[in-house]
Amino acid sequence: MSDVLVFVEFSDGAATKAGLQALGAGSTLAKALGGKAIALVIGNNAGELGKHGADRVLVAGGDAVGSYSPDGFARIVAEHAKSTGAAAVLASATPMGKDFFARAAAIAKCGLAADCVELKVEGGKPRAVRPVFAGKALATVEAPGTLWATLRPNVFAEVSGGSDAAPETVPVTFGPGDLKAVVKEIVAGVKGKLDVAEAEIVVSGGRGLKDPAGEGKQNWANLEALAETLGAAIGASRAVVDAGWRGHGEQVGQTGKTVSPKLYIACGISGAIQHLAGMSGSKVIVAINKDDNAPIFKVADYGIVGTVEDVVPALTAALKETLGS
Repeated sequence: MSDVLVFVEFSDGAATKAGLQALGAGSTLAKALGGKAIALVIGNNAGELGKHGADRVLVAGGDAVGSYSPDGFARIVAEHAKSTGAAAVLASATPMGKDFFARAAAIAKCGLAADCVELKVEGGKPRAVRPVFAGKALATVEAPGTLWATLRPNVFAEVSGGSDAAPETVPVTFGPGDLKAVVKEIVAGVKGKLDVAEAEIVVSGGRGLKDPAGEGKQNWANLEALAETLGAAIGASRAVVDAGWRGHGEQVGQTGKTVSPKLYIACGISGAIQHLAGMSGSKVIVAINKDDNAPIFKVADYGIVGTVEDVVPALTAALKETLGS
């Protein structure tokens, strides 16, 4: 058992950034184990995954997987985890990965290490490292058999180069009538909008920006301008989402999305532990808050004490001048 099986997530016919990061992590782990990285694609054209670290590419297609089905995808991954004898089975900790991958591990009668931030080999066995207690500690997980793990986006790097592995079509052993649930429609958000979980730069707003339908209208417009200047995704605290000011897809935190961008700018966010659990893995954190005792400053690399009304427009203007945009 030295091979690594990686479910590579696709969207709109192309591998997602998080999917390629998971494949890169699997490739690195497979090399450390002395095995091969096996990419598994469901219901899509596999593209050229060999150039992203895959030694083999398995493609499962057909009527049964024409649309996303949690139990269908779980069955396929579990079946190929068994047939390949993989030492580790990986996927991205995206909404899709979180939705079906634990089910796949359960079918294989294995546990799951969720939202991992590191993979390593010790004593010839793969191990995963994941945050626990809202990010206050890290736990190293070892499985008695196959290690199943989901990987936090933007933590692991994509790899380039590798094999010219040709896609291998693999059979699906069940039909559409065997599925308990199938996704019939996906209602997309704003086209071209960056996913906060995959963005390299995130600008987040908190309750300090106030109600966008009232006195906070200009504050949120300023936040949008800052994000546009940086090519960033917009994030939000739970308080903002609960108030209905922004959609749940933008929520960062323990009950929202976990992000690990290169740059995270928190505007008007106090820094409750639930929010910190979702963004403390960011490479560089900039906090803007008028309260110099706000908890967010304890994790920030750079802090600006001031109101969002004053700081955000000034920061945007300075960045536009510096970036020439």
